[in-house]
Amino acid sequence: MTSPPTPLPIEERTRRRITRRLMPFLFLLYIIAYLDRVNVSYAGLEMTRELGFSNEVFGFGAGIFFFGYFLLEIPGTILVELWSARKWIARIMISWGILASLTGLIQNAQQFYWIRFLLGAAEAGFFPGIIVYLTHWYRYEDRGKAVAMFMAAIPISNILGSPLSGLLMKIDWLGLSGWRWLLILEGAPAVILGVITLFYLTDWPKDARWLPEDERRWITEELEREKRSKRAVKPLTVWQAMRQRDVVVLTLLYFLIVTGNYGFNLWLPKMVQQLSGLSTFQVTLISAIPFLAALPVMLLWGWHSDRTGERRWHTALPIFAAGLFLGLGQAAGQNVALAMAMFAIAAMGLYSYLPAFWALPTTFLSEAAAAACIGLINSFGNLGGFAGPYAVGFLSDKTGSYTAGVLYLVGSAMLASLLVFLLRGTKPVSAPVSAEATPRH
Repeated sequence: MTSPPTPLPIEERTRRRITRRLMPFLFLLYIIAYLDRVNVSYAGLEMTRELGFSNEVFGFGAGIFFFGYFLLEIPGTILVELWSARKWIARIMISWGILASLTGLIQNAQQFYWIRFLLGAAEAGFFPGIIVYLTHWYRYEDRGKAVAMFMAAIPISNILGSPLSGLLMKIDWLGLSGWRWLLILEGAPAVILGVITLFYLTDWPKDARWLPEDERRWITEELEREKRSKRAVKPLTVWQAMRQRDVVVLTLLYFLIVTGNYGFNLWLPKMVQQLSGLSTFQVTLISAIPFLAALPVMLLWGWHSDRTGERRWHTALPIFAAGLFLGLGQAAGQNVALAMAMFAIAAMGLYSYLPAFWALPTTFLSEAAAAACIGLINSFGNLGGFAGPYAVGFLSDKTGSYTAGVLYLVGSAMLASLLVFLLRGTKPVSAPVSAEATPRH
């Protein structure tokens, strides 16, 4: 007779059940969110010509999204911690979906600026809110993998969004251009998923009826133990936490790398178009290659960061590689294959740093202080989402090529990689292991 299978330890059972329940849905939400944020890069292949936008106008409009985003980021993130994650996330999705669709109706530069600004304000708090929400469900030692799984939606949204955008731009209904239908149709899923969010997500483990009683009690106790450990080391108020040196360094670091990230992301289709001379649909397909390459590396790097418990080198090395290979991409000249290979390695760096980076604030901050600081880092840092696209557009208009703009992105990434080593207080938070979680031999 075969012996019955050994029951899984409670930490493994709980983690698996939480992951199966939450991660696919959060992953889908972020795919839709990121697609609505960057689909303007594909629409811009035809929008700029139809509306007569210069590169500077397009870069300004694409980037002004982050000024609206900046205004509501911190209060929105605190609401996730102190009020209700599912209600706030649902509100964000419904409002941003409506505004994303309205972007397809713009007629001039002023309307483009306003709708992008309002779209940023509507989406404010979504990403850092999810990062805070994950701290309600995952222990420190599991958080890097959880963030990596969630943030894998970024490259996947580009992988899926590139060919989808190319297909939607072929639509010619009711006398509206394809780029308009691209923006109109891609906003609708956010509204639908926003309504579903209200009924599907659970704010805290103690309220999760889908967890067995022993698992619900175990994860609640583990997270409370982690909070007590952090309070014992550094009991900070929200205001004190936001003035901490490491928080300031993280904010500046994130501004610089987001400058590079969005400068690359929002201008990649236009750069590929100029470099290759291919059709719009072919450009959208080729533009997916760097993100396809980045996906497995991002997941493996997040897993390795959790396994080793190391965060700083796992943040700094990918950022440095991103800057280095963005620069080498410019050295490729008119060699499309070589340039795309360099861009692919740069994309690996631009996304692989994320899981380790977002684990850093939660190593020395807890609860509302961590929520406020994650909001602060993300809101100020995302102003780089204006600086990068605008700088590339402005410099390309002035110089007639994208080289100067890309070199600006390279410098931002290199400086960001150095700032990682100025961090002092980011030590792993170790919580005592409960007796129930200890394997019995």
